[in-house]
Amino acid sequence: MTSARLRLIALGLLILALAVAAVLMPLHRIPDTIADTGAWAPVAAVVIGALLLCALVPRTAISFAAGVLFGAISGGIVAVIAALVAATATFWVGRALGRDALAAHQGDRLARLDSWLARRGLLGVTVVRLMPLAPYGLIGYAYGTTGVRWWNYIGGTAIGAAPSAFTYAALGAAVVKPGAIGWLTLIPAGVGLVIAAAAFVYWRRTGRIDP
Repeated sequence: MTSARLRLIALGLLILALAVAAVLMPLHRIPDTIADTGAWAPVAAVVIGALLLCALVPRTAISFAAGVLFGAISGGIVAVIAALVAATATFWVGRALGRDALAAHQGDRLARLDSWLARRGLLGVTVVRLMPLAPYGLIGYAYGTTGVRWWNYIGGTAIGAAPSAFTYAALGAAVVKPGAIGWLTLIPAGVGLVIAAAAFVYWRRTGRIDP
């Protein structure tokens, strides 16, 4: 068995181990743990949130919890930073452990898909991030195994993730302080709808993978 294939197996085992750890972890205690860190709470939230995303915990729950802890705007910022940290980590882990194996053994269909993803660049990543195809962290690992450039990947991730992060943070903040939510906090939801509509049109026009 080649070293590239061994690394791919290691990637699969790592993802599985992180997912199992997240299932066994007392997730309901994490908000209190973060709150107990005092002034360091935003930093702790970013680190813990990023780790949970890497372990395939849904991003919606993390953004919602950030809103509960820090409010609509600050919570949205924390959620976006955690998402970008997790996106970077999963991408480079996938690139280090899975890229060589898939590049060496992919068939024609996977090769065309890889080429399509690389050609679409930032817009392609944005579309994929907006569509609920798979857990947020898993998509990051998968993108690492492709030929997509990192700056296109992280840019598309930021565009696709930010509106929903602020939206769910606003919903979380509304649970704690309903009166604190104004129309300004709902702007990200509107932006997200515009981006999603544009992404849908783009997907319909360019979504075909050429043979």
